[in-house]
Amino acid sequence: MKIELTQNPSKEDAKIISGGLVQFNHETIPDLEPQEATINFSIFTRAAAGEITGGLRASCYWNILHIELIWVSEEARGHDIGSQMVKKAEAFAIENGFELALLDTTSWQAKPFYEKLGYEVIATLPDHPKGHALHFLTKKLVA
Repeated sequence: MKIELTQNPSKEDAKIISGGLVQFNHETIPDLEPQEATINFSIFTRAAAGEITGGLRASCYWNILHIELIWVSEEARGHDIGSQMVKKAEAFAIENGFELALLDTTSWQAKPFYEKLGYEVIATLPDHPKGHALHFLTKKLVA
């Protein structure tokens, strides 16, 4: 057996790995939807001239909305744009039957922002990156 590391795996090779995990998950929990049954989406905010001033990237799988990243330009901050994008993502997830939101943020980024929106820290990874922390937060989307 040969073990090899590659930084640029082919799509075919990557698909074999994910397909194997999907098959294992299905054999273990037959009624579990494959994680590959994912809804990927983005939300953008634009200035009057059309340039992007903020955005959110997310995916939905199983029963989870996973907010992968959110950014608002310096000049657009303080105008509730971030909150509106998160709320729009949550509403989309609820409309599509998803029940829980998950995200992460570092200690210098937006932890208080997410907590203000009802997210709770469920885990913290210290020294990631060195001298800082990575926080994992969740929020129940349905009562």
